[in-house]
Amino acid sequence: MDRYAVVGHPIGHSRSPEIHAMFARATGQAMTYERLGPDPEGFEEAVLRFREEGGKGLNVTLPFKERAFALARSCSSRAGAVGAANTLDFRAEGIFADNTDGAGLIRDLTRNLDFSLAGQDVLLVGAGGAARGVLPALLDGSVSRIVVANRTPARALALLQYLGREGGLPQEILHRCVGCGFDALPPGPYALVINATSGSLEGEIPALPEGVYGEAMLVYDMVYGKEPTPFLKKAQALGARRTADGLGMLVEQAAESFYLWRQVYPDTGSVLQQLRSRLE
Repeated sequence: MDRYAVVGHPIGHSRSPEIHAMFARATGQAMTYERLGPDPEGFEEAVLRFREEGGKGLNVTLPFKERAFALARSCSSRAGAVGAANTLDFRAEGIFADNTDGAGLIRDLTRNLDFSLAGQDVLLVGAGGAARGVLPALLDGSVSRIVVANRTPARALALLQYLGREGGLPQEILHRCVGCGFDALPPGPYALVINATSGSLEGEIPALPEGVYGEAMLVYDMVYGKEPTPFLKKAQALGARRTADGLGMLVEQAAESFYLWRQVYPDTGSVLQQLRSRLE
């Protein structure tokens, strides 16, 4: 049985073992999947020990994604663009790093939610690690414009500068991006509004102008739960046509990791349905 795990701090809430167990059963893969929750200072030691004990790969969640990237000997272009990894593959030649977050978001939007990104204006709320992980993938989706809005405008601008300087995104692509504060949003309408902040976990709602919700064709929160998040509840109250949480993104990014490890792409639709029913 090949061993895999998810590593983070804290890690008890992770649904990754549940998801990968369903993937393995459906595809006939002989593998186990567990949780690793090292203290923050022991992350690198935990990863290397898991590898030495015969582990084949890891998923990585907060707060270790940048440190996971630094451990790798080689990486995918999508991990290199954001300087962070949510997937490690232990190979004979060394650790390979990938980042499947952006691909997971795009697959959820286009496949599960049947939303076309081509030519659309997108508002991405937040400028932290979650936003950085998905912004290059959104740009690859042929969007017309992405506005990155953050409570602190300097962080939004710094994110775009990072992706150009360190991530290697060409200026002609970054030219479609704007960074600003919540009080300086360029005029909409925005077809898609994505909350990439962690505010919903604490019941906080970004202080966006109220008009952006009603104008949007889809309002999306990367956080998920049994009930709509506070962000989605406000969007619904202000006239959003359609809302969705991040459970589909979670399943789709896991499927991308599973394919990297096993070279088999699992059916995600049935897994997403099962998870949703368990939440409800």
